[in-house]
Amino acid sequence: MGIIEMHGVTKRYSRGGETLTVLDRLDLVVPEGDFVALMGPSGSGKSTILNLVGGLDAADEGSISVAGLEITSLASSELPHFRARHIGFIFQAFNLVPVLTAWENVMLPLLLTPLDKAGRRKQAEFALEVVGLQDRMHHRPRQLSGGQEQRVAIARALATDPDIILADEPTGDLDRDSANAIMDLLRRLNVELKKTLLVVTHDHVAAERARRVLHLDKGVLAREVRNEAAPLAAPGTAGARGAAPAGGSASGGSGAGPRR
Repeated sequence: MGIIEMHGVTKRYSRGGETLTVLDRLDLVVPEGDFVALMGPSGSGKSTILNLVGGLDAADEGSISVAGLEITSLASSELPHFRARHIGFIFQAFNLVPVLTAWENVMLPLLLTPLDKAGRRKQAEFALEVVGLQDRMHHRPRQLSGGQEQRVAIARALATDPDIILADEPTGDLDRDSANAIMDLLRRLNVELKKTLLVVTHDHVAAERARRVLHLDKGVLAREVRNEAAPLAAPGTAGARGAAPAGGSASGGSGAGPRR
């Protein structure tokens, strides 16, 4: 059983009177603690998979289970809380609010958690420390480099201590050195904090950080490549510097505390 399971998933879009099948009866299982890179030509369904797993879009056919929840049966009013509890998003364009500081951007998803103001502050500061930006927390996006902006976006994705991190072309707008640093950071989140990662990329160098590389073509999985040198995070164990859960305290102890 996987933390992400997609069975017989089909997704269609209508454009200009034409129906396009983006995913065609897709089956995909991602075990807890896995690090998977999705590759393939534009239009092959990579980003659609992220949108479906994250509850941003709905499948036309099939079932999707995430963290033990059949999300195809969730009401639209339940999806924001599902995402806040289980999913962290990272986007190519960073999607930071320009008038907010790094710390304030990281605080945003915490507004959907039961943490009080002091708890949200502590959690955001810890997430920025994990990505190495504690000394930039009061800087606005325009005062940061592209690589630093993406680190803020990663801290924001990590802030609620989600089970799964979904990243859509996280290195697409970065130079090679910055891209390598971001992928090394994502790999550390997988190995040390035991996060399950599903990453869309066109970058073969970036994909080498993943445990598995799945190649899509015309809405189906065409082939799988395993990177044996990439370590797989052991499920159900805490990392050396686990992020504090959104319902608990933020600390740099030996692991993540119990969830509320």
